[in-house]
Amino acid sequence: MSRWMGKLKVFVLLSFAALVLSACGKENLTALDPKGYGAQDAMNIMVLSIIVMVSVFIIVMLIYTIVLIRFRQKKGQEDYIPKQVEGNHTLEIVWTAIPILLVLVLAVPTVISVFDLADTTEASSSVNVEVTGNQYWWHFNYEGEEIQTSQDLYIPVNQKVYLDIQSSDVIHSFWVPTISGKIDANPENVNTMFIEAYEEGVYWGKCAELCGPSHSLMDFKVVVVSQEEFDAWVEDMKNVDAEEVPQDAVAQEGKELFEANNCMACHAIGSSPVATGPNLTNYANRTSIAGILEPSKENMVEWLMDPESIKPGNKMTGNYPSLSEDEASSIAEYLMQLDHSETTPDSAGN
Repeated sequence: MSRWMGKLKVFVLLSFAALVLSACGKENLTALDPKGYGAQDAMNIMVLSIIVMVSVFIIVMLIYTIVLIRFRQKKGQEDYIPKQVEGNHTLEIVWTAIPILLVLVLAVPTVISVFDLADTTEASSSVNVEVTGNQYWWHFNYEGEEIQTSQDLYIPVNQKVYLDIQSSDVIHSFWVPTISGKIDANPENVNTMFIEAYEEGVYWGKCAELCGPSHSLMDFKVVVVSQEEFDAWVEDMKNVDAEEVPQDAVAQEGKELFEANNCMACHAIGSSPVATGPNLTNYANRTSIAGILEPSKENMVEWLMDPESIKPGNKMTGNYPSLSEDEASSIAEYLMQLDHSETTPDSAGN
């Protein structure tokens, strides 16, 4: 008896822990609080699926309970054999038709939603962005605007933004759960979808396809701002001067070290299409360093000194000369002053 009670206590404890942990997460990294067109579509289908499944469960358990009580063996009927029902066409039709109807109830809205989210009829009059997945970062090219950037995707609120998504290496999957569903980024072809956010804010994006040792660290952000702020950001990004010399002496030294160590061979500033490594335009306003670290000079120095310990398998490791801590600090100072726009993630929602 005590052994059975011990197992029951463990079960209750684990159930309680699962209930508590199910509430853990980030506000802007959840599909259960939709703030965009695609995410709301997915939520509606999810709710419909739950209603169907719970209804089926309740009905089956109700029938099971009725049969269990009504047809249980009674005292004095130990040798009684109930009437055997075989080949009942009505029952066979019913239990075949009901599952088909349930499948249709789920399939029809799902198919409608898939085709709706793939509709590109409004693309010519909307913002269009080429999205490229790389191990382990994302690049964004705003078509027709000569704007190149990485990791932070700026979009206007309540506007459809069309994304042409592909990969430069292995298969990735573009997913911003709070505002949209996911879609694969393939090396062989371009997949197109649109996203539309209903509220300003900074939304977390993830790669949803296992793509290497740092797959779980392949994060990015979608920064949703007002139309006016987005227009201002576009103008700022179109007028970036990649050759601008910092006013600060330490940052000037950092710029010289940045160029002397051949960093520009992989990283571009401005509209250059070079995309071996992330574009660094407006880097000072990024929401993270390497997609995962808090944006600070100390974290930037740590990243420059040993990127492999932070993001295993990245393509930056071993492709530049070793840096002293002072050199890394100077380069970090330069990068943290690449502030090309007054529209920042802090502007979203303010």
